[in-house]
Amino acid sequence: MEDLQFLNLAIMEAQKARDSTWTNPLVGAVIVKNHKVLATGYHHKFGQVHAEIDALNNLADIHDARNATIYITLEPCSHYGKTPPCANRLITVGIKRVVIGQKDPNPLVAGKGITLLENAGVSVDLIGHTEYLNMKYNFFFKNKRPFITLKYAMTLDGKINQYKSSRSIISNYTSYLDTQNLRADNQAILIGETTLIADNPQLNVRTKTMEFPPIKIILVNSADSLDSSLNIFQGTEPVWILSRRISKKHWPKNIQVYSNSHWSVKDIINFLNKKEIQSLLVEGGSSIHAKFVSANLVDELVIYIAPKIFGGSSLPAIYGVTNSNNFDMTIKDISQLDGDIRIIARRTN
Repeated sequence: MEDLQFLNLAIMEAQKARDSTWTNPLVGAVIVKNHKVLATGYHHKFGQVHAEIDALNNLADIHDARNATIYITLEPCSHYGKTPPCANRLITVGIKRVVIGQKDPNPLVAGKGITLLENAGVSVDLIGHTEYLNMKYNFFFKNKRPFITLKYAMTLDGKINQYKSSRSIISNYTSYLDTQNLRADNQAILIGETTLIADNPQLNVRTKTMEFPPIKIILVNSADSLDSSLNIFQGTEPVWILSRRISKKHWPKNIQVYSNSHWSVKDIINFLNKKEIQSLLVEGGSSIHAKFVSANLVDELVIYIAPKIFGGSSLPAIYGVTNSNNFDMTIKDISQLDGDIRIIARRTN
């Protein structure tokens, strides 16, 4: 019971860095001796010291680490990356016992940190309980692709747009704020060319300042035919244009063009995997959503339902491809956002 209490404190530490660790996991650490907390720490930001080192740095005296127990939400690293191996440092300062929430699925670590500690005579206990902290990080290394979320707002009759080539406002302001949090929780956001032209979105997170904002990805036929005055090009956030035609245009530093005459859904996901993007939010439009469903590449649905009816020939959700697919989803949450309803569903298996 005491182990879980201290590990829960480490979880609280880890959560302080939400939105700041980019492709690194959220990690917290607590150093304990004689049932008393001596120091806490967490991985503050991508590229900075890891949680264990932060906790050691917060000790009043580094010699206090000798014969202490450290609680860490994720296995200590054992390799040289942007920082030296944390497992070696724990051994050097004389930590006696390490309690770990989960093994790191990153193949650079993947049990090597635990082995290094145990070979040095450090007692190691792996007790679980923290996997949910880095769900998309874990998914990425297990499945070798990003976790894919499809998001859309629709009316009660399942329509996402009333008129072609123009944007329909469907959800309310509370839902809008919620979508900003959803964007912040993903490393990349994807839309197609039709949505780009019809909605002219900024596709950024407007409720908070992020050092590592999600990458804006647009799938188009020709990058060079795009109007440079589009809202998506006005910020400083990174923009990746997936173009079916080679670009001959000079682009600003934050905009990169990647050419592929095909750019199927699987091509996109393979590309993102190579770029080590762990989570993708697909915002639309309807045809892009349908292609992801057809490719069997959907892990989560986030749907905002507004108390409206468009009727007629209005555009329905997930529509526009002939090849269909059928798979089960599990409802994870149903919430009321003022007058709207948000449904979160995840792939059953």
